[in-house]
Amino acid sequence: MRLPRLLPALATAGAALLVLAGCSGATAPGSTTPSASSSDGTTYPITIPNAFGETTIEKKPTRVATVAWSNQEVPLALGVVPVGMPKATFGDDDGDGVLPWVEDRLKALGAKTPTLFDETSGIDFEAVADTRPDVILAAYSGLSQDDYDTLSKIAPVVAYPDQPWTTSLDDMIVLDSEGMGMKAQGEALVASLDEQVAAAAEKQPSIAGRSVAFVSPKGATDLGSLYVYTTHDPRAAFFEQLGMTTPEVVKAASAKSDAFYTELSAEASDRLDDVDVLVLYGSAETLKAMQADPLLGRIPAVKRGSVVVLGADGPLAASANPSPLSIGWGIDDYVERLAAAAQKV
Repeated sequence: MRLPRLLPALATAGAALLVLAGCSGATAPGSTTPSASSSDGTTYPITIPNAFGETTIEKKPTRVATVAWSNQEVPLALGVVPVGMPKATFGDDDGDGVLPWVEDRLKALGAKTPTLFDETSGIDFEAVADTRPDVILAAYSGLSQDDYDTLSKIAPVVAYPDQPWTTSLDDMIVLDSEGMGMKAQGEALVASLDEQVAAAAEKQPSIAGRSVAFVSPKGATDLGSLYVYTTHDPRAAFFEQLGMTTPEVVKAASAKSDAFYTELSAEASDRLDDVDVLVLYGSAETLKAMQADPLLGRIPAVKRGSVVVLGADGPLAASANPSPLSIGWGIDDYVERLAAAAQKV
């Protein structure tokens, strides 16, 4: 997986699966459950602004396709089975191309796995076209202008509103649900997720007020620098929702650039000295190597082990990028790990 895909797409990002009450029952790809098909007063055509201009949707879509990371979880959470969605290449524990919380939701809906798009080398436009979608959801993505233009020849595209890979979880849900003519249901989903996150944080009071940074080594054996996620990325922004705080190094990087990550050299690792907890993409061996490193080993959080080790390519690592279905699947485990690290401070 290329770094730009890894950095945003990892983790879907902390969290886990929220199954909305009343959304169970068998569905066919692209169709809705009785509750999901209820009208929310949407009047067509609708126009949704995005970073490339605006998208107009003439009538309520019945066939929904998604590209990039986690957009498929919005329709699924609302009872809509996409006709096509990306194959999971990060966090897939059984090699079937579907993340565990997505599998759970498909089973709850009595639905078969949709067509899976292989995005290893970029968007498979032909495969997307073959599913004959009425709308393509990509509110959280890294689409280029060319990607957007090509997809728009297939169906209206709900793209990100500002910069690639920086759409917040709430905005992704609202934009994607609006593209399906289900904005009210999407807003209700946001409220339900907020309640679940707040409940998980309340169980672990030791994390409240602790500063936290999300980092990833540049490479498995390259400790010359760390990638640090900015608050433009859902993974880092999620911490404040849990009642934790943003350290100065992350605030500064977030103010300086719209990018979702910054690169911090090992020589400048003292800028992480005020961080109480680090969340790390990597293994226990990665942490040991960092602790033995003459520069990274001096970081207080690394030295004392106040580090949440997510692994390099598993479901927990993928769930750290919060998404509509990953929150219910793993939020309690994630917050418990944050609390265990915070208690070492």
